[in-house]
Formats: sequence, structure tokens, C-alpha cells
Amino acid sequence: MTNASSGAQASAIDLVVDAQRTTGVEGYELTISPRRVTLAASTPAGLFYATQTVRQLLPYWSEYEAVAFPQPQAATLPSLRIRDSPRFEWRGAMLDVARHFFSVDDVKRFIDLEALHKMNRLHLHLADDQGWRIEIRKWPDLTAKGSVTEVGGTPGGFYTQAQFAEIVSYAAERFVTVVPEIDMPGHTNAALASYAALNCSGQAPPAFTGIDVGFSAPCVDKEITYRFLDDVVREIAGLTPGRYFHMGGDEARKLTADQYRAFVERVQTIVQAHGKEMIGWDETAAAALAPTSIVQHWRPNAPAAALARAPRLILSPGNRV
Repeated sequence: MTNASSGAQASAIDLVVDAQRTTGVEGYELTISPRRVTLAASTPAGLFYATQTVRQLLPYWSEYEAVAFPQPQAATLPSLRIRDSPRFEWRGAMLDVARHFFSVDDVKRFIDLEALHKMNRLHLHLADDQGWRIEIRKWPDLTAKGSVTEVGGTPGGFYTQAQFAEIVSYAAERFVTVVPEIDMPGHTNAALASYAALNCSGQAPPAFTGIDVGFSAPCVDKEITYRFLDDVVREIAGLTPGRYFHMGGDEARKLTADQYRAFVERVQTIVQAHGKEMIGWDETAAAALAPTSIVQHWRPNAPAAALARAPRLILSPGNRV
């Protein structure tokens, strides 16, 4: 695509996608000369990241020129040549909409900022003790009862399946893959408060709006727990074209080690049955994981021996990266 004026002094901006280029799946070349800007890549994703670099080279006010200036302003780009490709395949950020709910427009703004910084994963933390944030049609009380609270006691909220699909589509247009997380078994109070049958006692606990962790767990010896999880994973997987489903797995302090490992391994088979690769926080490394499963390292003091057994790792240690 070229935008050029006529005559000998013609200037142009060229956008080139050529599968034969050796820039890689997300790499690109950017060349700026006095009369031509060329963005070239082997894939649309690479070309997209090249445009983000051009945005970063422009003065900050160019994004808001129509608001900041009554008349158009001139901006200058330096002459240069960049050949760039990502060092890391997984460049992600997590947005916790469970403890504090964020609107669809808020999430889209977050995606825009991720894309500007060439990040390609949006980890959406959709369920925790304080709130359940996505419509599950087979279990409607998850949103009717489990979505109405958040930390501090202010009103929560949830995404309809249509709204979640809108978020996923918006992200995909910016080459961001949405990774949905339903945190279990240790962060499940919103679900347990919605359905009494998921509790070993058969009694639903009250809603929770604090910040304590590790006090909740579904009844892992009841088959209804796994029917519930199968329905949840199936409905979310159907809305998420990306390869991943995050099952949480952190801070499960109500289960024994044997119960925890058995739970993770059974959830893994459910996730696989719906065509996804399971991701779990680094506690899940204690279980027997399939080669396709991924461990997300978040605790700086996570046992090195357990991490060494992980089939694959995402690095996001909690205090720094």
C-alpha cells in the first residue's frame, strides 16, 4: 500500500507483507529515508508491530493532535533502519477483573496499551473469591449471585458471552491472544456462594469482599464439581480461539497434597478434552502434567526441582521479572 504524491519529489509510505522475508512470525524491517518510509514483514503481525514502532518514534502529541492543536502540526521522523524480532514468544500482562470489575471499554483500552508496547497475550483473571465475571449459560447463578460483589463491597459486574467474544475479537485484531483464567480450586468462593451443591457441606458460604486467600475449595470428591468445571471450560473454550485455558491452581490451602494433585490432573484432562492447553500457576508443577501443559512461575521462592519438571514455563515471578 503506497501513499504518494505525483512528480519527481514524490514521497511514499510503503507497507509490504512478503512471506519470503526472513523476519520471522512477528519480526519486521523499518526503513526511514528522506522521502520514503518502508514497513516490511513476512506476516501481518510483523507489519502491525512495525506500525507500533512508527507510533513510538512520533512525538507523543501526534496521538492527540486533533485535540491538542487547532491547526495540524509537522512531525519529523529520523532516518534509520530497524530490523526487529521479539526475544520472547510470550509477552503478556494480566488484568484482574475478578477482584475489581472493569468494563468492556476499560479492557479494550488495556489491550490498546498492550499492543502499543508489542505485547501479545492478555491474561484475563475472570473468577476468584470476590466475583465471577463471565456468563456461563448452563450455570446462570454464577452471574446472578456470584458477580454482584468485589473487593471493598462495591458492586461488581460480569461480561455476557457476547461481550466476552467482543473483547476476544478486539484483541485478535491487534494480535493479542486472550488467555481466560478461572482460578481453582483455592479461589472459588464466588462459585461456592452461587451453588451450594459444590460445597462438601451442601451449604453455600456468604459472599466475600475481603482480600484473604486460601480459605475456599470446592468439594473435590463430588462428581458435580467436575460436571460444573466441564461446563465452564466448554463454554469459555467455545468463545476463545486461542490455544490456552488457565486453571489457576495457586494457594489451595484447604486440600491435602494428594487431593490437590488429583484435582489438577483431572482438570487437565477436561481442558484437553475441549481442545485447549492447560496453564496453571507454579503450584501445579507438583502434578503429573502433560507435555502440552504450561506452568506459570509466579512465586520467587517456588521450588526449583518442581519447576524443572514443568513441560513448559511462563516466567512472571511476583516481585520482579
